[in-house]
Amino acid sequence: MKREYSAGAYIFRRSGSSFKLLMLKRLREGSYDLPKGHIEDGETEEQAAKREIMEEVGLRVDLMPSFRDVANYEYYRDGRKVRKTVVYFIAEVSKPNVRVSEEHSGYLWCDLDDALRHVYYKNFFPHVKRAFEYVKRAAEMRALNGEYEKLPSKTKGWDLSKRFVPGEGPLDAGMMIVGQAPGANEDEQRRPFVGRSGQLLTKVLGEAGIGRKGVYICSVVQFFPPKNRMPSKTEVDLCRGFLARQMGIVKPKVVVLLGNLAGQEVLGIGEVKSNHGRIIVRDGVKYALTLHPAAVLRFPVLHKLMAGDLKSLMKQISK
Repeated sequence: MKREYSAGAYIFRRSGSSFKLLMLKRLREGSYDLPKGHIEDGETEEQAAKREIMEEVGLRVDLMPSFRDVANYEYYRDGRKVRKTVVYFIAEVSKPNVRVSEEHSGYLWCDLDDALRHVYYKNFFPHVKRAFEYVKRAAEMRALNGEYEKLPSKTKGWDLSKRFVPGEGPLDAGMMIVGQAPGANEDEQRRPFVGRSGQLLTKVLGEAGIGRKGVYICSVVQFFPPKNRMPSKTEVDLCRGFLARQMGIVKPKVVVLLGNLAGQEVLGIGEVKSNHGRIIVRDGVKYALTLHPAAVLRFPVLHKLMAGDLKSLMKQISK
């Protein structure tokens, strides 16, 4: 069986409070499709997707971080079965007008119902539904983070950094990891868990068979406390609602809590050392308690303990 690999994108534009998806009408078949094409030698998936978008609809776009959708299907060409794999990304545009290539006779901007009516392969329905849901979550998270970022300017006596460090990862991730607060490296790069603790976390996740790119990572407080001090109760209280809303957008099935502060804030369990490895189910969500990687850096003997907690978690959720 011949194999083909392509890349493309769901291209959305906002229409009022909802979103519409760009679908292209193929000149030869008359069916509708998304912008996509073969990945050429030396190209990354992202490069191929952006090139195809330019060639097929004349748009330069930025691809949404952390979204990657893979679709597989089979078709026949010259009597031979072809197994095709297409990697899709998401891009948002503001202008409704596009310039279609000679391969297409037109285009439509579709809401979800219209898009499903035009999808050729019915097993592609879940992919389209996921994309619509994802772009909606992305808009909600942007709005939330925009509000969260303004917290220092609205709070008298603010003593944390004024540089907001948002969460990172797929907005429909099945697993969320919650730490304490950003460190100096995170404050500088404005990304969570990128310093030594983050490197250790990535390593321990890998040992448990968890890919970091597939989880959403954030902290109880998302501003750097000077000198890496513990956030105060007042500071935690100010940030509490934002973490709850982030969790409401991502809707994880599993939440891993790193350290005492995360355990206390989310579960009311402020002593992780004697509770590590526990899995607590609330409202259908599994919460797992383990050590913060900063503690493991201070006491390397705890590495096996943290790795064991995560391995045990994976065994339990895979049953």
